[in-house]
Amino acid sequence: MSLFVRLADWQTDRDAIRGIRQKVFVEEQQVPADLEWDELEESAQHFLIYQSNKAIGTGRLTGGGKIGRMAILKDARGHGAGLELLNRICKFARVSGQKNVYLNAQVHAVPFYQKAGFTVTGEEFMEADIPHVRMDLTLNDKEPCENADDWNR
Repeated sequence: MSLFVRLADWQTDRDAIRGIRQKVFVEEQQVPADLEWDELEESAQHFLIYQSNKAIGTGRLTGGGKIGRMAILKDARGHGAGLELLNRICKFARVSGQKNVYLNAQVHAVPFYQKAGFTVTGEEFMEADIPHVRMDLTLNDKEPCENADDWNR
């Protein structure tokens, strides 16, 4: 499976980002649309992951190192796309000067994020009627930093 992650821009890539999140969160998980879209869309750094030139997933990084809106289309799950996307977001955060990142994980996804090195650091809470927990990761400075050009290949 050939996967490729690239930086995405909300203005330019809005249709692809919205399409994926609409299918995963609003339709599949029944998150109310008014909760899915927020004031951070334009200021966040978005990411898209592709398989065979088709956008299959998205995620974003907002201020303070918060990773969010991680979504992989249902038929593309289970083949490493989510982990590849998450790893690339973390590497981007590290190269951008972040020392730590965090996210609010749906409880069923905790093992996925633990596999990537995240640790549960908060109590369970409800968000959009779905149980979540806060998870944190300290970024490792010893890993080789990617060249900014890697994002444009």
